This record gives sequence, structure tokens and C-alpha cells, in this order.
Amino acid sequence: MICATNERRTSADAAVLVVDDEEDIRELLELTLLRMGLRSESAGTLAEARALLERGHFKLCLTDMRLPDGEGIELVREIAEKHPYLPVAVITAFGSMENAVQVLKAGAFDYLSKPVSLEQIRALVKSVFELPKAEAGARPLAASALTGESPAMLQVRSMIERLSRSQAPIHISGESGSGKERGARQIHELGPRAAGPFVAVNCGAIPENLMESEFFGYRKGAFTGADADRDGFFQAANGGTLFLDEVGDLPLTMQVKLLRAIQEKRVRRLGDTAEQAVDLRIISATHRNLKELVDQGRFRQDLFYRLNVIELHMPSLRERREDIPGLVDTLLRRLASDSGLPVPGVQPDALAALSAYSFPGNVRELENILERALALHSDGRIEVEDLHIEPDEGEESGAVDGVLRQSESLQDYLDRVEKAAILDAIEKTHGNRTAAARLLGVTFRSLRYRLERLGINE
Repeated sequence: MICATNERRTSADAAVLVVDDEEDIRELLELTLLRMGLRSESAGTLAEARALLERGHFKLCLTDMRLPDGEGIELVREIAEKHPYLPVAVITAFGSMENAVQVLKAGAFDYLSKPVSLEQIRALVKSVFELPKAEAGARPLAASALTGESPAMLQVRSMIERLSRSQAPIHISGESGSGKERGARQIHELGPRAAGPFVAVNCGAIPENLMESEFFGYRKGAFTGADADRDGFFQAANGGTLFLDEVGDLPLTMQVKLLRAIQEKRVRRLGDTAEQAVDLRIISATHRNLKELVDQGRFRQDLFYRLNVIELHMPSLRERREDIPGLVDTLLRRLASDSGLPVPGVQPDALAALSAYSFPGNVRELENILERALALHSDGRIEVEDLHIEPDEGEESGAVDGVLRQSESLQDYLDRVEKAAILDAIEKTHGNRTAAARLLGVTFRSLRYRLERLGINE
């Protein structure tokens, strides 16, 4: 047996601190770590753990939830305060997922469920020891880096930096087009799972009868047309991050299955008798108010608390107008490069018009406006007329004057009328796109197409 009192080992050269009052669990963890080439120190109580933390510099702490002299969550909070760059993983009793949510909110890096799986231990330890070192200097800018120096964006980037060091589930809220997927990608790229896959799923775009097979995969012969084994989104994201966009659109039956997969970190393909362990991080997002959906009985409260451990809000473009000039420059350079065109200059009055516009479609709408202006401009300059926007109070409130404006084509006028009608319907139905489509007298699929074409779709 490997014990904590081995005089040849000191806390100064140990990489992992193991805290558990069960001797066989400590031995299992220590042997597993030793086979991975890592030294460890063990403690059976909170008091012993605190003493070891004072004497040594660890790179990971594994602690049980229940200890003879207190709760593991106490240790999590103390480490978060005194050793903020020390990841802590908590071992919870099987089925006590409410404890898992509590410790993640308290600052834990991740959790493991009893009985402890060696496969999960190895995956967790590997991810921790691939974490970028805090003292190594500034991290390189991620490919999905969010642009902007406004106070709102500085706060978002600071939050993303902190969130990237955790494995806690994150829910990203914000309006359509505000950059929720980009924020999720940056969390992934700055974290220990950066080398793993990032799988983005639009939950609102999957037919209900295909959801289970799309999320969890299926075995050959599971149903008519299943002519080969196929992995689902969970298997595809194994070792990385699964981004569930528009999670509020999931039907209740699928919410139950998603909750179980997240809690147990295991999935079963359709037609299979055995479950597969999956190691991934869940990030969800929606432009809708999930709490309101819970109150309406359309979203499970237990799933809400499981996904919404930490919330990140992406500000609308209206909340950070000072970022518009920088965004215009960044987006124009990329669009021009993609099209093989020189970067045009933006006239001051055109930039002023953009800064005054309400942008109901946020950054995605700005990109669409610039892409159109890039195609329509002449003499290497983008004028106000090339933008085809009217930043007046009537348009901001969704009102349409019914008059074809100067320099406005018939198609632009029709788009303006259609956009105002759609935004009005969405506002009246409190963001419920299915109800909005019904109010407009079109199919849900038709509405989704129109939202995307007009640049107001998430």
C-alpha cells in the first residue's frame, strides 16, 4: 500500500493532493496516479489537507465530498480563495448530483461520481496537466477571439478567461447574433480541452423524432435505414466540448435523456445494450429566458440548474456601441480578404450611421450589412447609401412608413417591411418563434429561413 507518511516523499515534490477518509479509495487513486508518472500526497481529513496545502505546491487536488471533520466543499472554497490556480475535483456519492452542482458553483474544476471510474480519473488528470500555466505569461489570442474594448466586452473576456480554467457547465445568454457561439468557442480554445473537438449543435434545427439518434448515435439495424453504426454528438465531442445552442427548443422528452447523460457522463446508442462513457464539457446557449420557460413548465427545472451552473451574458451591440468602429474594420478586412478584394475605406458619415443604428440582429447583422456594402461600393469608399440602413426611431421600434426611401431598391424596401413584421411578431410572442410563425401565418421552417436571410437569426 502507498501511504501519506512515506518519508521518501514530501508535499513539495508531490503533484496531486488526494483527500479521502476511505483508505481503499486513497490507495486506488494513488496507484492510478503513480502509473501515470505522478507523485501524490494523501490526507484523511480536512485538517490534514490544510496542513499539506500550507507546506506544498500541488497541481491538482482530488477530494471526497464527505470527510470526518467537514465537507469537501469547504476545502473547495478555501482553495478558490487562497490557491486560485489549483484545480480541485470533487468525488461525490452516486446520485448526489445536487452536490456536484454546488461544488462546481463553489469553484471546483470538475467532479467524479462513486464508484470512481479509472477511465474518468485518467481523463480528468490528463486535462488538468494540459492546463496552460498561469505564470507562463499572456495566453495567445484564440482564433475565435471576441473583438471590442468596451467595458462590457472587457468584462466578458475576463469572465471567459476564468471560465476556461473550469469544467463547470456554462450557460450563455444573449440576443440573436450577439456572439454566443463565438464565446463558447473561445472558452474551449483557452481551456485544457483545446486540442479536443468543439461540436456545435443547434437544438432547434433537429426534428424531434431524430433527436435521440443524433445526440447519442445508433447501432446498425436499430431502425429502418440504419445500415451502419453511427456515433452521435456526445461521442463526436468526446475529449472536447459540446455546445448546445438554442437549448430552450428541446422537447421535454429529450430534456430527460439529456439530463441523465450529463449527470452520469454515459450514453447509450439506439439499439445498443451497453453504455459508453463520455468525457466532455457542456456549454449551452439560448436567446430566450430559460427561467421563464421553467416557470411555464416548458423546461425542466433540474436540467436548468444542471446547465446553468455558471451564466455568461453576451451583450448586444447596442450595449457596446463604442466597439462598432473596431468591429467594422475587423469584419471588412476579413470579408475583403475572403472575396479577394482591396479593403475599402468607410466614410465618416457611413460610420456615424452604423454607430447610430439599433442592430436588432447584432454583430451578425453588422456583418451582413458590410458584406452587402462591400459588393455595392465604388471608388474604394463605402458611403451611407451603400449600407441601406435607416437608423431612425421608427425603424428601431419596428414601425415602417410604407414609403420607398431615396436610394432604396424595391427589394430593400420589401426586406425592411418583412423584417419589421417579423420583429414585431417575435416581440409579441416573447421570443417564441413557433408562436411568431403562427401569428405571421407561415411555417416554422419558412420563418427560420427568413430570419437567416434577413440577418436576425441566431
